[in-house]
Amino acid sequence: MKYFGLQSQIRKNNSKSVLILLMFPVVFVVLTWLFFFFLSVSQSKNFSTETESYDLIQSVNYGFLHTIPWVFIGVIVWFTIAWFSHSAMISKATSSKPLERKENKRVYNLVENLCIATGMTMPKVNVIEDDSLNAFASGIDSKTYSVSLSRGIINKLDDHELEAVIAHELTHIRNRDVRLLIISIVFVGIFAFISEALFRSLRFGSLGRGKKGSGGATVIIALLLALVGYLVASLFRFALSRKREYLADAGSAELTRNPLALASALRKISADPTIEAVQRKDIAQMFIENPQAELKSSSVSIGSLFATHPPIAKRIEILEQF
Repeated sequence: MKYFGLQSQIRKNNSKSVLILLMFPVVFVVLTWLFFFFLSVSQSKNFSTETESYDLIQSVNYGFLHTIPWVFIGVIVWFTIAWFSHSAMISKATSSKPLERKENKRVYNLVENLCIATGMTMPKVNVIEDDSLNAFASGIDSKTYSVSLSRGIINKLDDHELEAVIAHELTHIRNRDVRLLIISIVFVGIFAFISEALFRSLRFGSLGRGKKGSGGATVIIALLLALVGYLVASLFRFALSRKREYLADAGSAELTRNPLALASALRKISADPTIEAVQRKDIAQMFIENPQAELKSSSVSIGSLFATHPPIAKRIEILEQF
């Protein structure tokens, strides 16, 4: 991967990312229609003739058109709540807290100097009380942008390495990566919530008491489609995350003029990126390297489709060839 024309690459990647994000509501629409289709099929005894098939489609379209507005209202309400509460949600999920200037002037000086160099407003600085090495950026606007660093990464990296990591996270903010990722997390969270609610209904509801009927069939159909939605939305989210890590690495190298410092930092991070407080996979994708211990090992398989980050060895190799 070559880093010539970095801004062109960023614009191209942002365009692709917007298209991917537009696919989320499309998935909602398609799955809602399929729900009524499969439900009608399961309730229809026979639709072999052209007239019966036409009546089936008419019934599906009627149910779809009368339900989809409520689906969109529910999504908008969910999205609005998540949009305004994301900072508290992320802080709780990562156990990050504000880092005071007087507590660590070294970190503040590094962040301030980089922000001055790029002409951007200084984000909030947070610390995660964990001796492992990791970092992430979050926020949707200049009032909520923040860079969070683990205690381990602050103490174990030298100034050049830590500056490179901070530059990587500031690049995520400059490129609007954090905003896009938060939006994708919100959408995926909707499918996850629906799937979990339907699974609980299936487990503890009418089917769990041994009763079968149209209610059970409805829940099963909805659950299967919700799981499909979660799978597709997750693939979209992972695609967003992986591509943007390479561009953030490039942005760090461009800003610091020292790609080897980030390569050295990534090598140290790869040895111990595990943040014990981070349990949610959607939050894990925001870090410079996946902070979940069970996901550290990687292999070339279908599982790579669900990787939140590109291989760190590949990232180091690219930086060393910069």
